[in-house]
Amino acid sequence: MSFKNITIETIGLHVGESQWNVPNQAILSKAGTLTCSGISIFGDCSDIGGIATVTIGTADENSLQKNMKLSLHVKGNSVLQGDSQTANALTVSGGKTHTARFYGLQHTNAVYIDGDLFVSGSTDTGNKGRLASRFATADAKPKPFDLVHPTKEGYRLRYACIEGPEVGVYCRGRVKNDTEIVLPEYWRNLVHVDSISVQLQPIGAHQDIIVKRWDEEKIYLQAKAGFPINCFYHVYAERKDINPLIVEYKGDSWEDYPDPNFNPEKVDEDKKTYTDPRFAGPQNTFTG
Repeated sequence: MSFKNITIETIGLHVGESQWNVPNQAILSKAGTLTCSGISIFGDCSDIGGIATVTIGTADENSLQKNMKLSLHVKGNSVLQGDSQTANALTVSGGKTHTARFYGLQHTNAVYIDGDLFVSGSTDTGNKGRLASRFATADAKPKPFDLVHPTKEGYRLRYACIEGPEVGVYCRGRVKNDTEIVLPEYWRNLVHVDSISVQLQPIGAHQDIIVKRWDEEKIYLQAKAGFPINCFYHVYAERKDINPLIVEYKGDSWEDYPDPNFNPEKVDEDKKTYTDPRFAGPQNTFTG
């Protein structure tokens, strides 16, 4: 027996002997099976139509459950197995702005997971909240990196970043039979020339090497008469493409740092600028 284009106007449709739609119903031995090989539309989907095999919207305004906030609630484990028909196996958007439990800040989350998350593949994400705060802020904790020990089996190696009151860069190398250190070409737009400092370490013999002068391209050296220069060098400088550090400021936590661009909760990622003229100032290191 087959029916076509049937409209059933009733409060409910029950398939099987028991009313399996009752929330507190016990395990049913004859619950019945509902199948549909075509498109199914549930709820109010008037603005999107049937865009998938099963399309679920919010309750229709005429529904007795029109105040229900959820379109779908799943109790029990679920498996989502994607295919190659669309770019993503799962796309999630939307979310309501709310006050988060952490810091009392406002967030809009498309996905909230109450528990741990394990990802076996790679992730490509932005940062916000506690994670962004940790990444964006230099605090009193050391900034270590930890790796398998390169020579001792069963050991690990732990180093930490050096810290200082400037946003500094450096280059290093060796000068042999020459009187010039050629700086990286891009330094002329990257660093303050009058923040440059140079350390020299003679190799093999005392050479009385001095720095005669420097500019945005080179460090000019001079040694004892008759001695060819042979030395290691370190050249340090402070960046000028961003605002200098505000080394000392009044506050109770890192969130009180005067420049809000370093606080992910005050300035959106796409609006951040590290050249905000309100916080431009003299460089931290001056050697001119």
